[in-house]
Amino acid sequence: MKALVTGATGFLGGALTRRLHSIGWDVTALGRNTFKLDELESEGINTFQLDITKKDGLIDACKNQEIVFHCAAFPSPWGNYEKFYQANVIGTRNVIRGCEEHKIKRLVYVSTPSLYFGYSSRMNVKETDVLPEPVSNYAATKILAEQEVDEAFAKGLPTITTRPRAIFGPGDTVIFPRLIPRLQSGRLPILGNGENVVDLTYIENVVDALLLCAESPVSTLGRKYNISNGEPVKIWKLVERICQELNLPYPKRKISYQTANVAASLLEFIYTLIPTHPEPPLTRVAVSMLANNTTLDITAAKNELGYQPKVSLDEGFDRFMKWWKETHPSLRA
Repeated sequence: MKALVTGATGFLGGALTRRLHSIGWDVTALGRNTFKLDELESEGINTFQLDITKKDGLIDACKNQEIVFHCAAFPSPWGNYEKFYQANVIGTRNVIRGCEEHKIKRLVYVSTPSLYFGYSSRMNVKETDVLPEPVSNYAATKILAEQEVDEAFAKGLPTITTRPRAIFGPGDTVIFPRLIPRLQSGRLPILGNGENVVDLTYIENVVDALLLCAESPVSTLGRKYNISNGEPVKIWKLVERICQELNLPYPKRKISYQTANVAASLLEFIYTLIPTHPEPPLTRVAVSMLANNTTLDITAAKNELGYQPKVSLDEGFDRFMKWWKETHPSLRA
């Protein structure tokens, strides 16, 4: 099977690319990071250096492919709207044009459950639940990108969409790697009551889900699927485990959700006044993630795709910590 993976120099795209290569697929890795593309090439993987906002190049990259996995995105919690729009909407539109022109058999699109959540708790969210007003530029543009995919499906392009929640594992740069330096600095308080429950997804389980999407029944086309480990966990219990693993002091100071949200709002306002618009040390989205309940219903993925998380949360956490200790000795206590 011939496949193109966009965002192959990213966390998920890289893991998917390597898995496809390991099981014998003829895979082409598309991305911008030349260092990571060179790494993939050294492993015998075809590479294509390209920014997905470049329409003509992307159409060329889709030539002779059968499956396209669109993992590329700009997922930052902070940033200029236009940058999100170009990467997430225009980029997706260009991928679709390439798929249409070369009659790709299936487009597997990686979206996000960030579009489900606002500044309050939501539990067991289904794919069909009403979406709130987006609370970030990332969520807003991913909604628009999904609409592009839906329109393409309506016109005849075979598509399927996943919404994986909080992907973590060896190689992650977003979930725990953002927390650990703050824990080491001693500046991270417990936000909320410390009892909130969240969903996480181990990286290889997401890869499993994407492979299932590539070969799922025709009845799944045009559908959207939540993906998680299916093991809701208290996020601050995981923080406590990180502290134990790295011999760091566990936060003792608590700040209510309301107070933290006001502080984050003020910081966001101040940082928008800075010409370069750097990311504030605390955002309302981050406060919501660390203080509210956020879980998904993955029944549809289990029943219709045959998805079953193979790596448990505990095992995935242990694998992450092992990798972290090996690759970040300077940040170990």
